[in-house]
Amino acid sequence: MTPLPPGATPSSRPGSAGEHALQRELGTTARADRFYDDQVRDRLNPQMRDFVRRQQMFFLATSDARGACDSTLRAGPPGFLEVLDGSTLAWPEFKGNGVMASLGNISENPHVGILMVDFVHDTVGLHVNGTARLMEPAAAAQVGLVPPSPAGRAAPVWVVVDVEEAYIHCSKHVPRLAEVPAEDAAAVRRARTVDYFGTAAERRRADEDAEAAS
Repeated sequence: MTPLPPGATPSSRPGSAGEHALQRELGTTARADRFYDDQVRDRLNPQMRDFVRRQQMFFLATSDARGACDSTLRAGPPGFLEVLDGSTLAWPEFKGNGVMASLGNISENPHVGILMVDFVHDTVGLHVNGTARLMEPAAAAQVGLVPPSPAGRAAPVWVVVDVEEAYIHCSKHVPRLAEVPAEDAAAVRRARTVDYFGTAAERRRADEDAEAAS
């Protein structure tokens, strides 16, 4: 890899030293600098905040203390991803599979990446990178965080993210999807997810084979 130019340091530009090195190697530094200057912000501007409030889903990337990664989906009604201000987002964590992969990672490594994509109207996305912390329900209630849950369930924990970077994911290659009207949603076929990929059945068969061989 080519060395940094005289006077430049990895911290003088957004992004990692690794991406800067590849930009120099592949000749995209000038193009990347235009993107950093025009698109990357350290807080959410009003248009970004409006975009966040409209979203019904986002993708969440976390990693543990060793750097082992996990990605997942969070979904809810518009506004479930709360915009506290231009520098802070929060969402409630409800009952899942009990593994706590994302929350466990955050407890070890606070760095998170969030990607929201509007697949229906504008086919554009928003990246938000920052540091996350877990907040107990009582503390969340004190700052006005009330989970939007049609079942009336309480969220055992909230995730609060301090925004460090926010930037666009352009519409190129984003597929346009059709939104199902609310009155038709109940009729949409949903996959049976109890053992969709057959992994539990595989384990049972393996247990039976092991028992038969013993």
